[in-house]
Amino acid sequence: MINEVQEILINESEIQEKVKYLAEQINKDYAGKDIVLMIILKGSVVFSADLMRYLNVNVSLDFMQVSSYGSSSVSGELKILKDGQIDVNGKNVIIAEDIIDSGNTLSALVKLLKKRGANVEICTLLSKPARRETQVDVKYEGFEIPDEFVVGYGMDYDERFRNLPYIGILKREVYGG
Repeated sequence: MINEVQEILINESEIQEKVKYLAEQINKDYAGKDIVLMIILKGSVVFSADLMRYLNVNVSLDFMQVSSYGSSSVSGELKILKDGQIDVNGKNVIIAEDIIDSGNTLSALVKLLKKRGANVEICTLLSKPARRETQVDVKYEGFEIPDEFVVGYGMDYDERFRNLPYIGILKREVYGG
């Protein structure tokens, strides 16, 4: 598995420092308030688990699994594979995302949660602005990364590599890119 990683982009200690920093920002902004941490399955589970350990505000957890569909997902239509269970009406929802690429799915998800009455902010570990097709307002952003295929720390290729403690660039021959 390690032989299939071209290079380590962000090491384990850099990730933990950034996650702690993001949590400190959320703690400051939401002091004395309750939040719903909406964890987007599956890639953001590891990030979210670490993030919530540093949060000292009242946190409820919920999970969604979503994707965009349509012609190359440009339509931004949201397909809900697993919906959240908490009524978010009037609640502060922070979407915990592992990586933002095109922004299409996340943009549609934000619209859906706002339509349901939530106050929505986004917290992402990684952002790939070179791939952005849709404007997404991200309040809490970890690392801006180049347009490379990354794995590790919850992110996968074909359900593999999620357990790596770092974020690495996958060799092109592995995914045929």
